[in-house]
Amino acid sequence: MPSPFDQSTYQVRLDWGTAGIARLAPADIVVVVDVLRFSSTVIDAAVAGVEVDLADAEGWSRNGAAVAAAAPTGATVLVGGIRNASAVARAVQTIQERRQQRTSVAVIAAGEADAAGTLRFAVEDQLGAGAIILALSDRGIDHTAPDAAVAAEGFRALRGALRHMIGASGSGRELAAGVDATDRIEASGLVPTSVAEAAVLDAVDVVPVLREGSFTRFE
Repeated sequence: MPSPFDQSTYQVRLDWGTAGIARLAPADIVVVVDVLRFSSTVIDAAVAGVEVDLADAEGWSRNGAAVAAAAPTGATVLVGGIRNASAVARAVQTIQERRQQRTSVAVIAAGEADAAGTLRFAVEDQLGAGAIILALSDRGIDHTAPDAAVAAEGFRALRGALRHMIGASGSGRELAAGVDATDRIEASGLVPTSVAEAAVLDAVDVVPVLREGSFTRFE
C-alpha cells in the first residue's frame, strides 16, 4: 500500500535529507537543495565550466552530496538553490518536454546533519526549495504536494528579505564564525560561494546535473 507520506499523487514533492528521498515515491527528477554551501558552490563551478566529482564533494559536503548519492537509480539529479531557481524550473520543463509526458519532481532540502547524522531544519534550504517550487508553479508545473506548497508560499512572503534571513540563520551565523568546510572545498579546486552570494535570487542561469558520477552543466 502507498504510504500517506510518499506524496505519490502529486507531481511536485518536497521532503528533507536522505530519509526524505526514501520516504517519497520515486521521482523522475530529484532536485538537491543545500544552499550553504554545496548547491551554491557546485552551481558556480558549473558556471565556470568546472566539473565536480560527486566523490570529491562527499569529502566536503555532509548533506547535499549525500542526498545526491541517495537519489534513486534512473532519476535525473539536478542541483538547485536560490542562485538558479528559475533556471532549475526551466530545466525541469525542458526534461518534461523531451519525455513528452508529465514528469514527477522531488525537491529535497538537504538540511544540516551533524557528525552523528541527526538532521536539523535549515532556513536557507527551506527558502531555496520554496524558490524552485514557486518557479515551477510559474511555468505551470503546479500540481504540488502540501509540503511543497507551504515552502513556495513561505518563499513568496519572504523573498524581499533573503539576504537577512539567510545571513541571520543558524547556518549563516556558523559560517560567519568560521565554522565551515572552506579548506576542504578549496582543496578540491573549487571556490566556495559566500553566504551573501548564495542569497541572490536567480544570479545565474546554469543548472548542474549529475552524469556518470560528476556534476556538469545541464544542456
